[in-house]
Amino acid sequence: MNTPASAPTSRRSLLTAALAAPVAAVAVPLATAAPAAAEVADGCQTVVDWTAVTPAAGITPDAAAPLQARVIRLAGTEFLQLRGTLTCNLTADATLGTLPATIVPPKLTRGVVPRNNSQGINAIRVEANTARALKVYGPQTSNPVTWIQLDSFSSVLR
Repeated sequence: MNTPASAPTSRRSLLTAALAAPVAAVAVPLATAAPAAAEVADGCQTVVDWTAVTPAAGITPDAAAPLQARVIRLAGTEFLQLRGTLTCNLTADATLGTLPATIVPPKLTRGVVPRNNSQGINAIRVEANTARALKVYGPQTSNPVTWIQLDSFSSVLR
């Protein structure tokens, strides 16, 4: 009898295969992988490589994880991606920085990223607008934001 747990297409085997596929395709740990090439690889193209974002006053990028942005194209869709860790003391909506001149979003794009856990709140909304401004929404006087980690930001541009 073929039970779901032992079937070759069980949820567990599908999940294991899905998680193993990126590692097998890359063949090296992502932390030591070479930077993305500007050419198409497996349907992914770097449109604008990692470029420094100019931080706003009061925003301090971590030296080991600077504030950067890039644009990739995956299956015909362009994504804005951010990375870096910021320290700050935000008590109201604020500007985090300005995207480089090579990255101009054609529309408002947003994502949710981790922040310091305070009063059970551990995520915050970040937006990039058509004026290239990176803004953060949600800090409050009663719940200040002291750090933001942007590595999970990936949002559709077009």
